[in-house]
Amino acid sequence: MTVKPDNLPREKFSHPDVTAKEERRASVGFRRLETLWINTGTLCNIECAHCYIHSSPTEDRLSYITRDEAARYLDEIEALKLGTTEIAFTGGEPFMNPDMCAMAEDALARGHEVLILTNAMQPMMRPAVKTALLDLRARFGNRLKLRISIDHYLEEPHDRERGAGSYARSIAGLRWLAAHSFPLTVAGRTAWGEEESVMRAGFASLFRQLELPVDAFDPASLILFPEMDDEADVPEITTACWNILHVDPAQVMCATSRMVVKRKGAAEPSVVACTLLPDDPQFDFGPRLSDALHPVKLNHRHCAKFCVLGGGSCTA
Repeated sequence: MTVKPDNLPREKFSHPDVTAKEERRASVGFRRLETLWINTGTLCNIECAHCYIHSSPTEDRLSYITRDEAARYLDEIEALKLGTTEIAFTGGEPFMNPDMCAMAEDALARGHEVLILTNAMQPMMRPAVKTALLDLRARFGNRLKLRISIDHYLEEPHDRERGAGSYARSIAGLRWLAAHSFPLTVAGRTAWGEEESVMRAGFASLFRQLELPVDAFDPASLILFPEMDDEADVPEITTACWNILHVDPAQVMCATSRMVVKRKGAAEPSVVACTLLPDDPQFDFGPRLSDALHPVKLNHRHCAKFCVLGGGSCTA
């Protein structure tokens, strides 16, 4: 459908309702809150060459969220009777946050499943954190899951992205988790110009070598994320694209998830549309979940490149 609003934008992704070609922009309707993501803060123990959220050892524009702040969203889930299955934690590196294990405990104690995204390096391997994780594993079993970032199955490409020695340290953490029977998945990247079948075969070989119970050929066990580029020229998604691309909008992650962030200096956290867009104000719904459960207009290149065209989902 073609529309002609006043002051039609000439640039892509500059109008919430209309594309630069005068077509109706696609949106994703909210269905249910299956996963609430909590961003633990943008501080990380490493600085990747291409980090979608620009984390580093000095990047604190998203502050550590506290146990009490996270608990208020668990309260709201109960009050609204949202039936949310999963509470997922991402960063930065979640285990940099001193309240990480306590927040996981609170979510588990309320009956949720918990997913923690981690590089499995030094912050996770501190003795106090390992003790806390083992306690949670003993008490809550398979409802606590961890997803480990291993960008490539070979050391050199991984370390090129994440820094010298990072592969060995992540593998050590991954092996510790496997030795204690934590449910595991692995997240890789598709930045290397390799076919997906080659990537999966390479990871399968690594997992066999490490004796890890991870199926590299299961997309939910080994998640290979499409790349994101803030400068990439990508097509805008229109309402016609769902049929053209044979994509079901109900499968796009903002149909079933939201993320909580705490901006540096803010009085309280905010709820944003998804894990990819913590900094764009048009995707900020304010401090309450109740104000965030509505359609999301796909007015960002990440919506197009990562989610719709790339088929990516952080909750795969």
